[in-house]
Amino acid sequence: MLTIFLDFGSVTRGDIDRTALEQAISPWTYHDHTPQELVADRIREAEIVASNKVLLDRAAIFAAKQLKLICIAATGYNNVDLAAAAERNIPVCNVRDYATPSVAQHTLMFMLNFACRFVEYRQLIQTGGWQSSTYFCPLDFGITELAGKTLGIIGHGKLGTAVANLAQAFSMQVLIAEHKSATSLRPGRTAFDDVMRQADFISLHCPLSEATHHVISSREFNLMKPSAHLINTARSALINEQDLLQALSSKQIAGAAIDVLSEEPPVNGNPLLDYPHPNLLITPHSAWASVESRQRMINLLAANIHNFLHHKPFNQISLPAQ
Repeated sequence: MLTIFLDFGSVTRGDIDRTALEQAISPWTYHDHTPQELVADRIREAEIVASNKVLLDRAAIFAAKQLKLICIAATGYNNVDLAAAAERNIPVCNVRDYATPSVAQHTLMFMLNFACRFVEYRQLIQTGGWQSSTYFCPLDFGITELAGKTLGIIGHGKLGTAVANLAQAFSMQVLIAEHKSATSLRPGRTAFDDVMRQADFISLHCPLSEATHHVISSREFNLMKPSAHLINTARSALINEQDLLQALSSKQIAGAAIDVLSEEPPVNGNPLLDYPHPNLLITPHSAWASVESRQRMINLLAANIHNFLHHKPFNQISLPAQ
């Protein structure tokens, strides 16, 4: 059975054990990267295809006459034409809940950076500021404690819950936001606007949908405290990037930390990348990418293939209702 991984280089730099994949099915053809113009040709005779971010569009899916299974090496599945796969009766599966510890610790890393002013103090040392200081401890940047601060979480699934647990270990108060459009509150939830007003840190962990597209924009920035920090390790379109840039530039909020941008990689640039101040932290969509997380993802992908071949349940994606 011809089995192809189209972009294995996007999930490993030689640090991932492929044993689970090889035990599920063998042999594999591993491509580090597949340009879009080569996708249809590379999968033309394939029976199982794995892709992390390579687009599997209608043309490619219909050109692959032997295709029996599409495996997404990620949770998001916007890179696969599900309607075309359904027309061909080709199941599509993804992997879920593999990156929770990695993303949760990345979120705390952002908060700790803002509390401890790590970036500024590192730059101070690099430019000789400590070496020339009159005092043993330069107090150029105000350090704060997470203890006693309020964290607002938007999206209380496994990721949001994991972040809440870590925050509580730092003695933070945690508020779980109710849906923005909700007219009533579920137990343990706080009205969305109240979270915006009260939180010192706001962290996004909700999926991207019509309801959450630009869930944070100028309206929400107007509600936030000037001392508030916004963190996004989820999807870029949850935040209006232009409104974020304006909120930072005008000191409407104290800072922001993001792991996602509207274009990745940002080959055409992004105004946020040109923002010159250290109250904006940007990481290159790396929150998920611990070696442990990537290994779990590969093992779960292998389990999907094994279960498919043995007629057992696997993480098959259903076509969204029209």
